[in-house]
Amino acid sequence: MANGLICDAIATPDQVVDADGATMLPGLIDTHVHVETLDNLKTYGHWGVTTVLDMATPDPESLLKLRHHDGVTDLYSAGYPAVAPKATQITKMGYPESIGVAGIADAGRFIDAQARCSVDYVKIIIEDPKQPGTQALSPEVISALVERAHAKGLKVIAHTTTPVSVHRAVVAGVDILTHVPIAGELDPEVPREVAAKGIVVSPTLTMMRGLTSALGRRPLLRAQAAARLMPKLEYAGARRSTAAYLAAGVTVVAGTDANQDSTAPFSPSAGESLHDELGLLVEAGLTPVQALRAATVTAAEVFALPDRGAIETGRRADLLLVDGDSTRDISTTTRIQGIWIKGQRIR
Repeated sequence: MANGLICDAIATPDQVVDADGATMLPGLIDTHVHVETLDNLKTYGHWGVTTVLDMATPDPESLLKLRHHDGVTDLYSAGYPAVAPKATQITKMGYPESIGVAGIADAGRFIDAQARCSVDYVKIIIEDPKQPGTQALSPEVISALVERAHAKGLKVIAHTTTPVSVHRAVVAGVDILTHVPIAGELDPEVPREVAAKGIVVSPTLTMMRGLTSALGRRPLLRAQAAARLMPKLEYAGARRSTAAYLAAGVTVVAGTDANQDSTAPFSPSAGESLHDELGLLVEAGLTPVQALRAATVTAAEVFALPDRGAIETGRRADLLLVDGDSTRDISTTTRIQGIWIKGQRIR
């Protein structure tokens, strides 16, 4: 592997670790999580996930204080997400009304407030207005948010789960699409346009698989789908979309949408679910090496984290030692022998 090492031993001045037949990998990076507490970060670290990218929180004041602590997984955060007024995040998930962006002029107010809070990037919830019960930002407001965020030097991550929402995000020029459609098919031109614009995709297949399974058990949604009031939700669509992005040459990074939200229809587990995600990415068409890079060096490059993601002199000593060769068998990432964060062994 270009950024891992099949090794015989890992040595420090006061420690030698027998690593015969093992693989030393850079610490894993989950590009889509929702963190609540310091204990969450400790759980991520236990599974070798040494950096996480939080994709919105109802309590930025508390969460932003958890960034960059020694001895636990390193945290970056979007703070509040940008949503339409009266969106689900406001009405059901405990977010304040102030995150609702009422129009083009209001976009500047939202982004400026985020920048004053020193967020690491911006998250926009881009919904399909045809989806039942959905409040959606207009294309003009989305473009205004992206333009203002870029002017502030902030990357923009877009929540997109349908072909319509993907199209709106791509037209607006976001930097990263998180999730892939589970309802409807992407137009064949869309992956090519995503690749041409250099937009990155974090499919969160673990979440999409769990979400379709959970929603499929709800009688009302099944009835609506049967009556063709809404598209059929299926995980196979997410896998096809991921394969289409890959075929077009789109850069893919690993993310799970792990969360502890009691209102969510599905909650991937902190840390452990990233290992599931790696397996699902391989099933979707990535090689084991590509999947590992999606959770290490590629993720670091996409989120402008040059001090991690690879095992090189001068980078953070975030390391994951596993039994076996993960470059050939992705399932071996769960056979953990040791974990280090900034050179400190935590497992």
